[in-house]
Amino acid sequence: ADGYNFRVINAGVSGETSSGAHSRIDRVVASLQPDIVILETGANDGLRGLDPGLLESNLDRLVARLTSQNIQVILAGMQMLPNLGPDYIRAFADIYPRIAAKHGILLIPFFLEGVAGRPELNQDDRLHPTAKGYARIVETVYPTVVTAVQRHRLR
Repeated sequence: ADGYNFRVINAGVSGETSSGAHSRIDRVVASLQPDIVILETGANDGLRGLDPGLLESNLDRLVARLTSQNIQVILAGMQMLPNLGPDYIRAFADIYPRIAAKHGILLIPFFLEGVAGRPELNQDDRLHPTAKGYARIVETVYPTVVTAVQRHRLR
């Protein structure tokens, strides 16, 4: 509607960890040949209580692979549920801005801003957004995507 001529493809896999994303990134890039990737992974790592160091390593390698192929990356940050304790939550949350700064990529600080914890915007599992929840996510993501599109046009 705003005049950007881009095709958007959801290449995500429900339930996937960052290790799964890392294991298939080359196939996804080869088949889709994207200009811009919104990289949103890690929530399932956290929900499983996996070592935050593993998430950081996987994100670092994913972003390096994408940027080495001249693909713009928007990193979608996640936050973890409080049941894993403050140290885990802090370690998890610190990863996304650190990776974005290291690689000089765009960051959406919290992908589920305004959606997480709101029952009316989530399915009965309280983790996955409803259609209304996704509409709210678009409001969060869209300004960063516009920035990426504008940067892409300047290349």
